[in-house]
Amino acid sequence: MVKEYVERCYAGWLGKTIGVRHGAPIEGWSYASIRQVCGEIEDYPMEYHDFAADDDTNGPLFFLRALEDYGLEEGASCARMGDTWQNYIPWEHGMLWWGGYGVSTEHTAFLNLWNGIPAPESGSSRQNGVTVAEQIGGQIFSEVWGLICPGDPAKAAHFAQLAAQVSHDGEAVNGGRFVAAAVAAAFEERDIYRVLHAALQQIPEDSLYRRMAGDIEAYWAAHKAEGWRGAMEYIIAHWGYDRYGGGCHVIPNSAVMIMSMLYGGGDFSRTINICNMCGWDTDCNVGSVGAIMGVLVGLDGIAEKWTRPIHDFMVSSSAVGCLNITTLPDFVRRAARLAYAIAGEEIPEKWREFLSGVHFADFALPRSTWSFRLRGEGDAAADELYHEDSVVNSGNGALRVHFRRMRPGEARYAYYGTYYHAQDFTDSRYDPAFSPVVYPGQRISLCVRVQEGAALKACAFALDDNAGIEHCGEEVLLQPGEWAEVSLEIPALDGGRISQTGVKCTRCGLSGGDALLYIDHMDVGGRADYTLDFAREAVEYWPRSHHREVTQITRLKGHWTIAGEELHGSCADMGEAYTGDIGWRDVEITCRWTPVSQRGRSGFGVRTQGGIRGYAILADAQHLYLMKNEKGYSELARCARPAGETLEITARCVGSALEVYHAGNLLLRAEDAAFTHGMAGFIVRDGAHAAYRWLKVRAL
Repeated sequence: MVKEYVERCYAGWLGKTIGVRHGAPIEGWSYASIRQVCGEIEDYPMEYHDFAADDDTNGPLFFLRALEDYGLEEGASCARMGDTWQNYIPWEHGMLWWGGYGVSTEHTAFLNLWNGIPAPESGSSRQNGVTVAEQIGGQIFSEVWGLICPGDPAKAAHFAQLAAQVSHDGEAVNGGRFVAAAVAAAFEERDIYRVLHAALQQIPEDSLYRRMAGDIEAYWAAHKAEGWRGAMEYIIAHWGYDRYGGGCHVIPNSAVMIMSMLYGGGDFSRTINICNMCGWDTDCNVGSVGAIMGVLVGLDGIAEKWTRPIHDFMVSSSAVGCLNITTLPDFVRRAARLAYAIAGEEIPEKWREFLSGVHFADFALPRSTWSFRLRGEGDAAADELYHEDSVVNSGNGALRVHFRRMRPGEARYAYYGTYYHAQDFTDSRYDPAFSPVVYPGQRISLCVRVQEGAALKACAFALDDNAGIEHCGEEVLLQPGEWAEVSLEIPALDGGRISQTGVKCTRCGLSGGDALLYIDHMDVGGRADYTLDFAREAVEYWPRSHHREVTQITRLKGHWTIAGEELHGSCADMGEAYTGDIGWRDVEITCRWTPVSQRGRSGFGVRTQGGIRGYAILADAQHLYLMKNEKGYSELARCARPAGETLEITARCVGSALEVYHAGNLLLRAEDAAFTHGMAGFIVRDGAHAAYRWLKVRAL
């Protein structure tokens, strides 16, 4: 493995997210429009309160799961990459650009997959035509393969091709190979020119992509001193949008990327600014360039003005809500584990604790803040948090929280957001939806320390934003310079929704002033125990969007809404929605629902991992079924449907045993070990309509 791999992986993913956020406000603008309106761009064109999801980051986060779900050997196939699409991508909302069949390449491939056209045929030119197949999407999701193959451009390009061929073909696949190889090469090369040449070796010599790159390089070599704007005029004239079909062809945008990296001269800020000022598909182009440059220059080469607004925060818009709230360090943890496994090397001792996931959140990575946030009384708006390398209890660093001008008795909070609402975001890009990442019944703990000169009491807390109630653990008087643990057993709750977990600090004594608190890590463990009560949930609308979601659930397909005190689900063919933690293993789930129509089947899911993985308990007018969803539903067991209009059914999953109860009586049982963990779900099929009153979860 290359030197400083983990740090450079983090820098690469930071570069990707910086680039996407940098380019998003002017996506689709022309070079002329940007020059006229913005002039010289040297910073983010727009401030975001919180930046919502984006397809450029959605794709890499979830396509990587093919290797995690199916293993390094089985997962490294185009077919399994296609299965990963079907499992995690919602139907025609979120995740991707849904521009229509034959318009959006990803939309086209998605519908092909679900209608029985397997990968790679799903993305082939033969199936979809050359124009659709050669749009930019084969390239914009490919940086991740370079991040898990550091120093090995050939292997990175191979992975990128497998992933890109699910939806693309031809020059778009060449683009995916190029970007992945460039990221991989940047781990070892320190010269951007050498990085580009190493990446181009992974593309056929006779390809249009290679010819375009050679032409741009030749222009740069002859016109270095004249500046990049002349090069952009050359690209518009010789490689512009007017020469290629579709809305976002890979060739013009790749020309912009290569030109900006050549003229950027190895400087991160200059390179991404040039790329952004060129226009066209700015978030895609600057995101890919940012990833390559981030790995090349490392964290020290990325100015703080770019990283602080990112704040390690990332949301996604998959069908699995508990995975849609995440952080950049957590992604690095996933990517690095795969990278060491692919390389067949042991994880270095320095990173063993961080990559093992012993702690829910820690601050081992330089600059990392794990998207912790601050709030409180008095002058809390002036409070700040930073990463601190020099204060360590475990791992490689801590989070430093600077509470400003605390008065005696005032409370301040440092917390991790475990659930978000539509109104928390500035924009409505790709409309993510969420399930919480912490649940009633679980235990949270934090390792904290106060600096000399400040008297603080601290306790762990969890906020139930459904009830507006703050649950607090035992208060501890912090001794300056000494590490202490604060913890909380979150009580079992009916209708609760945990949206914040962290530490609450209160100023002691008669004098006030500033206080420095250090957080070494936060842990989350224990078993969920709660009731999801739909009388307490709501439908939320995203800003500037007609899009709506029901709180605490994410929908794969179908119509889902709240009417009165119930969740209503209906469909023309199939409808599914999910809630809870995909990591739940042994669990007991009870669901109360009423079939509204006699058509089709309705019920709930257990150990659900997405659209094509999990189990279900379904009922029709005559029978109750225990079913398995492994890329299609099959029957494991059935019995007569219990009497009554409303059903209250319990599923108990322990090891490979799946049991179904009604009124304390065992009705169905099967042994199946295909899926050992997963969420809960709500399911309507074959035109059914059902009303769900509540769902009770008790992890065992």
